[in-house]
Formats: sequence, C-alpha cells, structure tokens
Amino acid sequence: MQPDQTGKSGGGAGGWMAAVRQGFDIVAGRNGPREGSPWTGVGAVVQRELNDNLTSVRMRLLQALVFVTGLAAAYSAIGAIKDAIGEDPFVFLKIFTVSRDTLPSFLSFLSFLIPIVAIALGFDAINGEFNRRTMSRILAQPIYRDALLVGKFLAGLATLAVFLVALWLFMMGLGLLLIGLPPGFEEILRGMLFLVAAIAYGGVWLAIAMLFSIYFRSTATSALAGLSLWLLFAVFWPMVAPWLAGIVAPADPFDLSSQIAQVNTREGIARLSPNTLFAEAAAALLSPELRSTSFVDNIMLRRTPGALIGAPLPLSQSLLLIWPQLTGLLAGLIVLFTLAYVAFQRQEVRA
Repeated sequence: MQPDQTGKSGGGAGGWMAAVRQGFDIVAGRNGPREGSPWTGVGAVVQRELNDNLTSVRMRLLQALVFVTGLAAAYSAIGAIKDAIGEDPFVFLKIFTVSRDTLPSFLSFLSFLIPIVAIALGFDAINGEFNRRTMSRILAQPIYRDALLVGKFLAGLATLAVFLVALWLFMMGLGLLLIGLPPGFEEILRGMLFLVAAIAYGGVWLAIAMLFSIYFRSTATSALAGLSLWLLFAVFWPMVAPWLAGIVAPADPFDLSSQIAQVNTREGIARLSPNTLFAEAAAALLSPELRSTSFVDNIMLRRTPGALIGAPLPLSQSLLLIWPQLTGLLAGLIVLFTLAYVAFQRQEVRA
C-alpha cells in the first residue's frame, strides 16, 4: 500500500535533484514513476514537529538540566580564569574549556549531554507514529515519505540548534557579566564555529536515533539502542581503541616506528567515534594554542628546536587542523540519514 504517492505539486524537481531522487527510488525498491515534488508538505511537518519539540515537557526538563550544569561549569571556570585576564588574548574561550576542582569543564558537559538531547528528540520519531496508529493517516495526505522523514529530521535539528544557540548566548552573556570584558572578534568567530560543530555532532546522534526509530517498532527498544551506542562511544570506546590497535598493529618494544604506528592506529580507531571527532574539533577551536590533534605530533613539536610552544594559531590554521574532523561529522550525518531514508522507504505501512 502506497497512499503517500498520490500527491501532486506544480513544478517537479529538475536537473540533478531529479537524478538524485531517481537514484533514491531505485535503492528503496520503487521502480514506478512518481508525480509531483517529494518535498511537498516538508514545511508543515517541520512546523508541527518543531512546535511539539519546543513545548514538550521532556525537552524542557532536558533543557533545564543542561542549563543548570552549564551555569555551574561556567561559574566555576570564570572563578579560575580571572587571574589570567590581561595575560591571555583568548581568555573568553577559557569559559568553555577550564575545569575547577571536581567539576568538569563546560565542553565536557556538552559533549556528554548533546547525544542525550538528540536521542530524546529522535528515538520515537517514526515508531511513535506507528504505535499511535497515525502513520497511515499522515501518508494518506498529499505528502511523500521523503517529506515526512526530512521534515522530522529538520525539525529535530532545528530544535537542537535553537537549544544550543540559546545556551551559547547564555554562556557568552554570563562571561561578559562576570569577567567584565567583551570577547574579541576572533573569539566570537571561534565560538560560532564551535557552535556549528556542536550542531553537526548533535545531528549525527539525531540521525542514529531516527535510524533506530525506523528499525525497531518499540520506542523503548529504540531508546535503549541509542543510549547503548552512546554509552559505548562515551565510556568504552577509549578502552576498546587501544585493544584493537594492539591487534591490528602490534608494537615491538625495541622498535620506535612500530610503536608510533600503533599510536596512529589507535587514534584512527578512536576517530570512528563521533565523540572523539567532536572533542578534537572543539579543542582546536577553543584552544588556539593547540597545534595538532595527534599525540605523536605534539610530542615531536615539543622536541623541535625553535618551535613556539603555546603561541596561538590563526583561525585559518586551526580550521585546516580540524577539517578532517568536521568533514567526518558531516559525512557520518549524511550516511546515517541515507540509511534511515532507505530503511523507511522500504518499510510497509498498513492502515
């Protein structure tokens, strides 16, 4: 049954968009022609889902949790960096990275909590409609599955973006109030790029949650699968990566090159985790003095004669440093959403 293929819209997608849509149709197992634009109804879906996300009690509780933890981390960091005012040209960025006593930094809190918020937004995006028996009624309207899935994803990403922008402005305002100095232009640019990286990081976890929401009909199972994967990458992956590296590239204790190869292999395996990619990208953006994300390169730089250890890098050089990490996050988002798209198109919908 394909009740979602009856909608018509003036002016179909042309050129490369038509070719892309045809390729998706072939992968999804639809060989027949479709009429109208697949994006008809995206705006309505985004508006409905965005309203539900922003007004739900679940999201308000998560937002309150993140804001409280962010306030505590920022207040603690500001107390620790007041002595560096006038000495560090990027003192404002220290709000995000400095930790004090037993309280982690704001960046650590954010990398820990963004996946939870994203999973909460997407774990019941599709199977929730099946369980409420509203999926067939939605697709009976002049709307394609493409528009439904894209609209839900864009609404979740927009909700996450609104949440992170509000939190970023809150942190900047709190720093301005407590430090007493405005941020520099480059600090603002670095903070905005960090915000973009955080949204991409959240988008990866949102795509994972929606993928599980399509594969599992039970919302509890999809939520548990998303949280289990997050726990694997957040807690166990730093322990799994060295073990796998020891198997793939065993090191000879008397051979320096084999030891370096094992370290590089361990870092490559660790970067399969979106948490690692986001942590490295955020560290380079918020700590301009960081000259490499590689452990071996940092060791070699300290032993290089004439190296300016601790001197800040220009923003362009920091971007070149983390370009692979940002590309990896965006590629992961696209691949995961494509898998969710294909799985949803192949799913049977019954009234």
